Amino acid sequence: MKFSFFIDKNREEEVIVYTHEENELLKEIESLVIKNSAIWGYTDEERVIIHPSDTECFTVENNKVYAQTSQGKFRIKERLYQLENKLPDSFIKINKSCIANKNKIQKFDVSLSGTLTVVFKSGYRDYVSRRNIRNIKERFGI
Repeated sequence: MKFSFFIDKNREEEVIVYTHEENELLKEIESLVIKNSAIWGYTDEERVIIHPSDTECFTVENNKVYAQTSQGKFRIKERLYQLENKLPDSFIKINKSCIANKNKIQKFDVSLSGTLTVVFKSGYRDYVSRRNIRNIKERFGI
């Protein structure tokens, strides 16, 4: 068995394992990776793992961070700036209290006053701050 790792600050962190068969070592590696990269979401009754690919956005409401997912809304114990560093490149900050998954955006609405609103596939809407419009245009190639 060989082991290698590479430090590259320009790439997203990932763990790739090539194996001949599933074994206990593989299960331990998987649990370590999930434990260290998992985002836990909370409701009144349960605690669930939030997968970033299933999340439309992370928002701040009443000084608490929430994940808007296809399964519902979950409270997150991490702060928004901590999530911003942890999330993959498909997430983009659209205003000071929202980080959006660009793969879950259905469309942008432009009002007559010039404000830009993001409409997600679930119908949830949030505004784009003027400070972030340039970054959004660059990321979407507009």
